[in-house]
Amino acid sequence: MSDFRDVDPAELRLPPRLSGADSYKLQRQIAQYGDSIVKMPPLLAYEGSDGVLELVDGVTRATRVAKLLPGTLVRVEVLGKLRRPRAMSRRIGDSL
Repeated sequence: MSDFRDVDPAELRLPPRLSGADSYKLQRQIAQYGDSIVKMPPLLAYEGSDGVLELVDGVTRATRVAKLLPGTLVRVEVLGKLRRPRAMSRRIGDSL
């Protein structure tokens, strides 16, 4: 059973290994898709023990939407739960 949620991409947390979206990929996506979210596949995330979502796939897409369409909700598929809280991790909105 899938768990889909609509969330503000600026509030999603980045994985510990990333400090933000790859600038080349971001510019390429902006040039190709602009501010369109039509047919955009859902972002993939895990839920921390505190309820905060951490992305595992879709950092560049989330950054594009947060940058070009602030406040727009995107579909996120929650793959599972993590044992640790994620509220202290860096947000997509912090990397803009």
